[in-house]
Amino acid sequence: MTEISLYRRVLATLGLFTLAAGDFWRYLLGYWGWGALALLLVVLAVIELIRDRADVRRLPFPLLGFLALAVVSIAWSAYPGGSAVGVAGLLATAAFAFFLATALDLTTLVRCLGTALRWILGLSLLFELIVATVIRERVLPFWVDYSDLDNIPAAYYWSRNLLFEGGRIQGIVGNANLLGFAAVLAVLVFSIQIAARSASRFWTGLWLVVALGVLALTRSTTVLVAGVAVAIVALYLWLVRRARPERRTAWFVGGGAVALAGIAAVIVFRDALLGLLGKSPDLTHRLDIWAIVTDLAGQRPVAGWGYVGYWIPWVEPFDDLIVIRGVTYYQAHNAWLDIYLQLGIIGLVVFGLLVLTTVVRGWARALDLEHGRGKAIGLFPILCTVLLLVHSLAESRLLTEIWMALLVIFAIRTWSRLGQDQHVPGRATPA
Repeated sequence: MTEISLYRRVLATLGLFTLAAGDFWRYLLGYWGWGALALLLVVLAVIELIRDRADVRRLPFPLLGFLALAVVSIAWSAYPGGSAVGVAGLLATAAFAFFLATALDLTTLVRCLGTALRWILGLSLLFELIVATVIRERVLPFWVDYSDLDNIPAAYYWSRNLLFEGGRIQGIVGNANLLGFAAVLAVLVFSIQIAARSASRFWTGLWLVVALGVLALTRSTTVLVAGVAVAIVALYLWLVRRARPERRTAWFVGGGAVALAGIAAVIVFRDALLGLLGKSPDLTHRLDIWAIVTDLAGQRPVAGWGYVGYWIPWVEPFDDLIVIRGVTYYQAHNAWLDIYLQLGIIGLVVFGLLVLTTVVRGWARALDLEHGRGKAIGLFPILCTVLLLVHSLAESRLLTEIWMALLVIFAIRTWSRLGQDQHVPGRATPA
């Protein structure tokens, strides 16, 4: 395998930064500026795919099925214009993810993702420090006019100037939960790099401390729970990988039993756990949101209302479907419920198949059942997939940006006949 060009690594890093920090560009440049940048990145990625003669037919059929279903849903959508916009965003994300999955080996992909996350964490701390020491007041996004509101909700601010106030910081992404996800993803990336010895242990360890610090400053319960789940799965995989092959069946059975017991315990002691985490019994209004979305989805249960991804503000019924304390919500806060709403039972089956095949194949590769490799880097796809799936139970972000891109990347890499650190066969090796 030849050295991947600097140009491709820079393109990948900038693309991953934009996927993970889209709100930064939207707050800084407005939707038109962000759209122009995103379009440029996608065009450049497609050019690289054409240069490599990448074959779309090699994509996993569950992924192709999901993309096709989203496209054809425009035909029966209750908001065809909104669905067209949402589908365009989905296809653009998938195209860039296709480039990332095939133009980079896994080690380089993790390295580029780590670099992008370092920029997000570093700029977030710098941004909050400048707001706290120089501006000394809350900051609104640029290019947004809130003059028609008598009282601007706190959720609409880019930064609420809470770095020295003990509150949850929002960073350049303008949302504590999004910054928290970037931090926990960074913890995973840096830990994998240290274990795989694919980066400087000193500097990576230093950034790991920074990521943990940012995670603590965001205090995102959803992200914390997802991170704990990943840690548990990582420990289990480490133990199984060390076990002799003849004992792995016992580990699988035991692991399944423990998982079922853990799920049952969470259900039984839910209120106590929520209190321990400082959450209200309604999961911060999520129960109310789920009830509203479930009722709406039940009106068109088979094929849904039409794909839109993240709800578009100007499209009915999303423009005022859920308004809590003056804040309009644009997601169901559960990716699976959002799929049911947008693509119905058919969508749940197709998307579930995509997720299931990705998890099963990623799990097998992590345990070296297919390739017999023992590299720590091979754990990243399944651990990151676990992070995405646990996070999807309380957020709908899995349908958009970095969340969807990572799912597509892992679906492609685990489906194709490539090793842990090789390129897709049947295409030119990048220069």
